[in-house]
Amino acid sequence: MAESNPTGIDKEAIRAAARNLQDGPVTAGYQGDRTAVVKMLNDALATELVCILRYKRHYYTVSGRDNGPIKAEFLEHAMQEQEHADWLAERIIQLNGQPDFNPATLLARSHAEYDASDDVQSMIKANLIAERVAIESYRQMIEQIGTTDPTTRHLLIKIMAVEEEHADDMRDLLD
Repeated sequence: MAESNPTGIDKEAIRAAARNLQDGPVTAGYQGDRTAVVKMLNDALATELVCILRYKRHYYTVSGRDNGPIKAEFLEHAMQEQEHADWLAERIIQLNGQPDFNPATLLARSHAEYDASDDVQSMIKANLIAERVAIESYRQMIEQIGTTDPTTRHLLIKIMAVEEEHADDMRDLLD
């Protein structure tokens, strides 16, 4: 008599499928379109890289003794955007993709724009706009992924929450 499995989990099938080591963390049960998700993540990576560059430029070029806190905010955001870029690159690798750091195509793939403003209020506005672009981009990616890739969905939600904090910070700095 065969032993019943009330949980519905076929341990032997799971164990057999897990022996395919080439796919790393991507198991047979992965339901996402890996090619589409990797492209989406690479576009998000390009966006984060452009945001790092924009915040770094603003950090180094903002001046004036009253702008120290704004300068510090720009640097903090640049470092957080770098963390997001790292997380995205790691997820791309987990999905057996290749992170695209090609500077020649960075702006074309980025959802956000670069900014070379010279005055502080223009810098703040450019960063607020870019954060709002990132928030909406992540929201749409989360919607497209749905439930097919819970790990990527969770990552994008985590990044989007920080982008919302960044937008709030920039809004608070507006005159």
